[in-house]
Amino acid sequence: MSRGSRIALLAAAAVVLAATPAAGAALEAVAAPLESLYPELERTYQELHRTPELSSREQATARKMAERLRALGFEVTTGVGGTGVVGLLRNGTGPTVMLRTDLDALPVEEKTGLAFASRVVAKNEEGESVPVMHACGHDLHMTCWLGTATLLARAKDRWRGTLMMVGQPAEETGSGARRMLGDGLFTRFPRPDFAIAVHDNADLPAGQLSYTPGFALAAVDSVDITVFGVGGHGAYPHTTIDPVVIASRIVLSLQTIVSRENNPLDPAVVTVGSIHGGTKHNIIPDEVKLQLTVRSYKPEVREKILAAISRIARAEAEAAGAPRGPAVTVRDSTPATYNDPELTVRVAEALRRALGDASVHEQPPVMGAEDFSEYARAGVPSVLFWVGAVEPERFRGAAARGERLPSLHSSSFAPDPPRAIRTGVLAETATLLELLGRP
Repeated sequence: MSRGSRIALLAAAAVVLAATPAAGAALEAVAAPLESLYPELERTYQELHRTPELSSREQATARKMAERLRALGFEVTTGVGGTGVVGLLRNGTGPTVMLRTDLDALPVEEKTGLAFASRVVAKNEEGESVPVMHACGHDLHMTCWLGTATLLARAKDRWRGTLMMVGQPAEETGSGARRMLGDGLFTRFPRPDFAIAVHDNADLPAGQLSYTPGFALAAVDSVDITVFGVGGHGAYPHTTIDPVVIASRIVLSLQTIVSRENNPLDPAVVTVGSIHGGTKHNIIPDEVKLQLTVRSYKPEVREKILAAISRIARAEAEAAGAPRGPAVTVRDSTPATYNDPELTVRVAEALRRALGDASVHEQPPVMGAEDFSEYARAGVPSVLFWVGAVEPERFRGAAARGERLPSLHSSSFAPDPPRAIRTGVLAETATLLELLGRP
């Protein structure tokens, strides 16, 4: 990103702010140091990208976040819910506003070719050595989070209340938010009046923001099915009860849940992502294992789909004369992310004032999942919005050619840090100033 482009981004924000003097003056004053702060933020981003850590093992990452918050004057508590970090900046009477970032990375081998690409290899929960990469942009989230904390800490004369910075572990496994809540996030610390989070978006050019009122991301359930049969020689199938065939029938029958049992107006997904059974060409195994991901929004739709999965698996096994019914286990469940509609409108208006109508868009919900949903479920009005991650010229070129760009979780995913970081910091700062009290 050229110096001219950087100045243009901040100048565009300044033009918009000038049209809204009251809110604009506060944001313009608070965000004024952003350009001089940016080189440090870029170094932070590259350091975090080079040193990713897997879910629930973010010790070094959490330590970095805690040290930076302490240096800014926050009261910092570590080890919340495992490796979680909570930083409080108390600044008089006013609302308590929580800004969450996620800390963890993914077991992905990086193929971006970046000079600061991750070469980290770590042990996963099974004790296997796996490559690790920030393939979902959590390094970008942390960098924006630190930038925003820095701006707010330097401008305490512009707001009142308590800023609650939460560094959350294990977002990728859907367990971090629950663990932090279980460890007293909203009882040991001030219960926030509002909770805010951002996530980068690989389908949106950098410099752009998007939001979704109401349901924004889906609920996700991981379902394990073990189908039992009677194994034997592949040459004598009549002496066996083949679990491979039963499992295959289950896979096909599951497709009718969404297409024939679910209301088409209620989004849902049932995907069989893994099927394993057998060891050799001529051996019919005793069992086959299936792994499913289930996505939905409404609780009643989720319950209906999970019940249908169990019913279909049992029925196919019984029809084949299986020696016993299949084992169906639901685990790693994350509720749907629901953006409080009234709060979302308020935040969207603040974002438009900060960056202009042309840079802020409403978008449809997506079927991805986020355990940020747990905070709304705990009763705190919450909003998660999206920050564009793709370099704009690359985005336009790919659209013109009909080319698919790397998605989140791809080994080739690489955001556009200069624009995305600046936009993320401006957006978070504008949101916090909107929600915190005014002096």
